[in-house]
Amino acid sequence: MSYKCSRCKRDVQLDEYGGVRCPYCGNRVLLKERSRDVKEVGVQ
Repeated sequence: MSYKCSRCKRDVQLDEYGGVRCPYCGNRVLLKERSRDVKEVGVQ
């Protein structure tokens, strides 16, 4: 899953065993990237 560091704005890939920390600057606040897919809601 792709995340972005809130301090240095670099893309971060988290491995399944590592902690939640940016490997570039050490920041612990990561933002989850949203998908660019447009979802349509059906109207009844």
